[in-house]
Amino acid sequence: MKSVSRALRYLFNYWQVALGGGLALLLVNLANLTTPQLLRLLIDDGIANLNMTRVWQVAGALVGVAFVRGVFNFLQGFWSEVASQGVAYDLRNSIFEKLQKLSFSYHDRSQTGKLMTRMTSDVEMVRHFVGRGALLLASAILMLLGTLAVMFWMNWKLALIVFAIVPVILVFFSIFVRRIMPVSMRVQKKLGALNTILQENLAGMRVVKAFAREDYETARYLAQNEELLDENVNLVKLFSSIFPLIFFVANLGMVAVVWFGGLEVIGLRLTLGELVAFTGYLGFMLVPIFQMGMIGAMLSRAEASAQRLFEVIDARSEVEDKPDATPLPDLEGRVTFDQVGFRYVGGSEDVINDVSFTAEPGQTIAILGQTGAGKSSIINLIPRFYDVTDGAVLIDDHDVRDIQLDSLRKQVGIVLQETTLFSGTIRENIAYGRPDASDAQVIHAARAAQAHEFIAELPDGYDTQVGERGVGLSGGQKQRVAIARALLVNPRILILDDSTSSVDAETEYKIQQALEILMEGRTSFVIAQRISTVRNADQILLLGDGHLAAQGTHEELMQSSELYVEILETQFGGSGAPISVAVAEEVAL
Repeated sequence: MKSVSRALRYLFNYWQVALGGGLALLLVNLANLTTPQLLRLLIDDGIANLNMTRVWQVAGALVGVAFVRGVFNFLQGFWSEVASQGVAYDLRNSIFEKLQKLSFSYHDRSQTGKLMTRMTSDVEMVRHFVGRGALLLASAILMLLGTLAVMFWMNWKLALIVFAIVPVILVFFSIFVRRIMPVSMRVQKKLGALNTILQENLAGMRVVKAFAREDYETARYLAQNEELLDENVNLVKLFSSIFPLIFFVANLGMVAVVWFGGLEVIGLRLTLGELVAFTGYLGFMLVPIFQMGMIGAMLSRAEASAQRLFEVIDARSEVEDKPDATPLPDLEGRVTFDQVGFRYVGGSEDVINDVSFTAEPGQTIAILGQTGAGKSSIINLIPRFYDVTDGAVLIDDHDVRDIQLDSLRKQVGIVLQETTLFSGTIRENIAYGRPDASDAQVIHAARAAQAHEFIAELPDGYDTQVGERGVGLSGGQKQRVAIARALLVNPRILILDDSTSSVDAETEYKIQQALEILMEGRTSFVIAQRISTVRNADQILLLGDGHLAAQGTHEELMQSSELYVEILETQFGGSGAPISVAVAEEVAL
């Protein structure tokens, strides 16, 4: 159980309350071991001798022991719960922090629902064991060893009878624990798959309703839920099959002790009080054995969950700072691709291959190509979302792999086609990259992004809550907020990916005005969706099947590249092209 042992190390951060819980546990066990001896005195010295004074003394002692046990039971439970909540807090923080640092490649391969399951259900499983299971295990071991020691001290013959059934019970428990471990792992995996379906469905609810697929999604969720139910039923079967056998063996041991002990009492070799006390200790011994079965189940499930948690915490990011990485100084904005090749993790072929070009400071680079040509891969390599497979990406002659990621990305602004806004106010979203920005700076960025006008018309202005993923705003409004966010950071290098493809002509015109302001004086990379972007670009990179098929200005490529002319006709001049009225006017010019 290496993963659970590793999780338990988090208790060192809360050693004071953990130690308090352990001491309280020790005192509770001592109180429990004292009780049968008091019962022996009550019967032999009080009841058998008709000595009421002794009866009252022992009864008072029993009440005192019960009070002490209750107090320390409370302290044990409280302190252990505090410690376990602290462990859960640390685990959640560790996982979330690691998820922030893992590269795009890891998130490409991971499903959001399964990661959410690890952050919630798996953490709770580990917390439950750390807070309750670990103390129960310690208590069970202490009670078992203490009880056996007292029983041998009281009557070694009866103790041998009891000791004979212990190995049989332990064998059953061993079988139980070995079988429950893989079932517990399958339960957590099924739960993760179920949460993935739920997360996808909630995120894509509009698509589900648009295509009238509610019944299909319900059936998909039901099928996965049935698989989870089947695995949980398998857990129940294990409990139902093993524990009756254990209880049967334990009852046989109790019968043997009462039978042999009764003969000893009749033969005056044992007092009735001693037999009652011994049977009390027998109960104390069986309880921790039964607890170990429950603890075994908890431990197996906690181990399965802990393994899944530490898979994330131990995951290696394909993109990370080198030990000797240096901060990137203020940029001029020169970007060089030197024989760059790249393939995604797990891919069999390069997405781009042997691509070389240089973008000088302040230039606008248009990237053009058919779907799947590698356009997005080019722009993802600049802020080092992925690492190149071959060659190098240089910024101001610095290899991006040799500089600190934060210092690189803080000088690269990105406006993507699919705009992501966070729950909160519009002000918070614009200032996301510069949370210390003043109100005046936020408003200035919004004006430049053509966003101030619609923001001022909202009921709460810049304090308007945008809702989850910005559902309270239109696509064009979200895009302009994203542009304002990039403007506020004031990057030297700007990346624009298909930023006006899904809006109407008027909104596109406003966005284009904002983009022109944003691009002034910056090295800009634009995945071209407008003819004006292509015509006005300082350089055009024409990609074909991951290779740099052609490179030059609009006029140069019109004369030298048939592929360029073909793409212009299909993307910007054909009847099915995604061109707004404004773009059509530009084509006419």
